[in-house]
Amino acid sequence: MLKKLMTVSIAALMLMLAACATAQREEGTYLIASLQIVEHNALNDARQGFVDGLAELGFVQGDNLEFVYYNAQGDMSNATLMATSIVERAPDLILGIATPTSQSLANATDTIPIVITAVTSPYRAGLVESHERPNTNVTGTTDMTPVARQFELMRTLLPNVQTVGVLYNAGEVNSSIQADIAGETAAAMGLNFERMTVAVATDVLQAAESLAARVDVIYVPTCNLIAAGMVTVVRAAEDAGIPVIAGEEGMVENGALATEGINYYLLGKQTAAMAAQILRGEAVPQDMPIQSQAEYSIAVNATTAEILGITIPAEILNIARIVE
Repeated sequence: MLKKLMTVSIAALMLMLAACATAQREEGTYLIASLQIVEHNALNDARQGFVDGLAELGFVQGDNLEFVYYNAQGDMSNATLMATSIVERAPDLILGIATPTSQSLANATDTIPIVITAVTSPYRAGLVESHERPNTNVTGTTDMTPVARQFELMRTLLPNVQTVGVLYNAGEVNSSIQADIAGETAAAMGLNFERMTVAVATDVLQAAESLAARVDVIYVPTCNLIAAGMVTVVRAAEDAGIPVIAGEEGMVENGALATEGINYYLLGKQTAAMAAQILRGEAVPQDMPIQSQAEYSIAVNATTAEILGITIPAEILNIARIVE
């Protein structure tokens, strides 16, 4: 009963604050609200890229732009409440960062323009009718990773690998899509493949330890739950003497061996360019195709390679961003 009363009180407070903020909004200032599912490097980079990209295009915080940031801290009930609060503020545009929070926002409004980023498949997530023509109030960028290229990088770095394990949250549509592609890619390469799923953060360590004991390498897609617990996954893998191949660069910064994937900062800037078109009245989300990043980059963690005794080939070192 107490928990229910606290939830109602929080919701009421958020709506009251939203109403006050709307009333105090300065004329001539654009209001953008952002909702992010959880704190981790990739999503934070996407948000910063978005803000910086808008500034380069003439929408500057403290000048003609008010940017309000919400973080659900991995809790979908928070995401739902925050989405409602955001809509009550009547912003000019909303930024959805990651699949779960973008879904919460789309459920809260079908009129306010929403741009999304770090969403693997907007179509599979039910956000758009098609990537070519959304025909909803939602558009933005996808972070679908080049899974096959990541597996090729893995084979170059680890030529003796026979069994790959994938660790992800099956409750995230984005993660499940990539895990399925990983399984297909492993089969095509003649590799054994094992899945391990987790539903809550407290299960990450046990799942990682269990999987690390049975495989030669762990592959982690762009899964928000696992990304938030990446240090834990890396520790379990290193204790077992095996590396982690990651879906994005932020995970490499947290100890994964390598990736060839999305630069989320640049993806955020790409999303900002779409938002600017909407704010200027040059386009509407309904007609704006979902965009993807055109180029991918390789990142390698030199410290992790040294710990595991892995020699990085010169042809990779020459083109990779090296993380210490």
